[in-house]
Amino acid sequence: MEFFDLSLAGLKIVTPKVHRDPRGYFFEHFRTDEFNEAGIGGPFPQENHSYSQKNTLRGMHLQPGQAKLVSVAAGSIYDVAVDLRPDSPTFRLWQGVYLNDEEHKSLYIPDGFAHGFCVLSEDAHVIYKVSATYSPSDETGFRYDDAEVGISWPVTHPILSERDVSLPSFRRCTESLSVAKKG
Repeated sequence: MEFFDLSLAGLKIVTPKVHRDPRGYFFEHFRTDEFNEAGIGGPFPQENHSYSQKNTLRGMHLQPGQAKLVSVAAGSIYDVAVDLRPDSPTFRLWQGVYLNDEEHKSLYIPDGFAHGFCVLSEDAHVIYKVSATYSPSDETGFRYDDAEVGISWPVTHPILSERDVSLPSFRRCTESLSVAKKG
């Protein structure tokens, strides 16, 4: 596997070595020793599988204390991470990457980042390992179209959940995180 640092500190693209032959392909999706050597700790006690149709946009979600390793089993997505670490020089900045079932790359998103994606193919199966089990009371997020962050999504009329439509602004989300951290 190869690990590439992205422009926001901690974000990494993981590119596996894919072995192809007339039958299909094989690759190692995850190896603890290689991930640890690349500075990606574990363990990953939970793995999630999301199925979505074209133009679905999920995000921007955050659970403090949880890192993610995102990959696409089928289809293609535009995956976005936003730095919510208040002491980071890249606070409020975002980075988007294309992930698909042809290149088999993964995106590692460290703790302290919000995450979201939109589906570009007819449908997509997104699989992500997380470093902490889901805790509904700790989860938060902000609107995907918040002007203060200015994410440039490659879809014009996204399909959204009621929950995502009702998420607070970026400013309100980060203020509540700050209050929770102090408390």
